[in-house]
Amino acid sequence: MLGCRVLDPVSEPVQQAEFVVTDSAGRKVVGGETDPFGTVVAVVPAGEYRLAVTAEGYTPFHGSATVTAGGHCGLGDVALQMAPPPALPEPGDWDLDPMHTSIGFTARHIGLARIHGRFNTFAGAVRIADRMENSAMHVVIDAASIDTAVKMRDDHLRSADFLDVENHRTLEFYGDRFTHRGGSRWAVTGALTLKGVSRTVTLDTQYLGIGNGMEGETRAACRATVELHREDFTLTWQAMLARGIAAIGSSITVDLDIQIVPKA
Repeated sequence: MLGCRVLDPVSEPVQQAEFVVTDSAGRKVVGGETDPFGTVVAVVPAGEYRLAVTAEGYTPFHGSATVTAGGHCGLGDVALQMAPPPALPEPGDWDLDPMHTSIGFTARHIGLARIHGRFNTFAGAVRIADRMENSAMHVVIDAASIDTAVKMRDDHLRSADFLDVENHRTLEFYGDRFTHRGGSRWAVTGALTLKGVSRTVTLDTQYLGIGNGMEGETRAACRATVELHREDFTLTWQAMLARGIAAIGSSITVDLDIQIVPKA
């Protein structure tokens, strides 16, 4: 058995850190996550092993361990060090790159299976301020571009029961409060307008850093997620609810993979 406890720089347990144990040939033997106490426990046969531990916002740990027959190898406390945050985009105006950006969602269907969908047409811009916290972003989504790969369902989602695209052609998000949550985590708070109703929502955002595209252009990337409650936006589908059938779950998870490029 191989074990250790994963701690942060102030000796607090790191929960849900990912660990992988590999053998002397580099093959994965076992993997998993630390428990609420930061504990790693891996039952492995006698041999030489490498342990890798990774966690968001920390520098990865790599260590060696020898497990003897019928024995236990305890590595003690493994202290992770804070990773330097990725460089932020340069101040200025940036555009969403639609070719490398996706806006998807997941909802429950009649309380059972999950429906996955996306919006195929959208545009957006981000203004990066000298101080990142003062930045702002604006995203406009073509409501009629909703796509769940089932035409009949998509037509219904475009109807007045749901998005009512005839009267509300777009969904819009304007975020004007960027809050650093530590490491590469940010919260982006703003107003989401859907079917003519505006509500304040917060995107849980992981900033991925800056890179270069195929043609050498600078681009920055992030992932973001938010959970919406459809009743907040009057998406009720009254005819089905009147019969006691919750065809679409009350919460909808929206996932965004975003790349931005400097405005031309």
